[in-house]
Amino acid sequence: MPRVCFTLQVRPDRLSEYRARHAAVWPEMLCALRGAGWRDYQLFLRPDGLLVGTADVDDLARAQAAVAATEVSARWEAEMGPLFVPGTGDGGSKAPLDLVFDLDAQLAALDPTTPEENP
Repeated sequence: MPRVCFTLQVRPDRLSEYRARHAAVWPEMLCALRGAGWRDYQLFLRPDGLLVGTADVDDLARAQAAVAATEVSARWEAEMGPLFVPGTGDGGSKAPLDLVFDLDAQLAALDPTTPEENP
C-alpha cells in the first residue's frame, strides 16, 4: 500500500482549537476515513501551523472523494475549515509530496554483503 505525505497550513491563532478537536475526532468521522481506505493516518503539527499528514492509501484522490461523499465529512469540513489558512484546508488541497529519499529502499538496494549499520 503506498504511503502519501501532504501539507496544510493551520492558522497560528487557532492551533489550540485544532489540537483539541483532533484529540477526540468524532467516531463516525474515524469510521468514514477507515471505510474510504485511509490506514496509518497521522498528522504532525509545527508551532507555526504547518501541518504534515501521512497515510497509507491505495489511491489518495479516490480515498479523498469517498470521504468527501459522506455526510459526516461535510459537517467535519464545515467546522474545521475556519481553522486553516484560506485555500489550504479543504480536502482537495491534500496534494501529495514527492518522495525523494527512502532509507529502507536504499538499504535494500545495497549489496547484501554491505553492512547496514556501522559498528
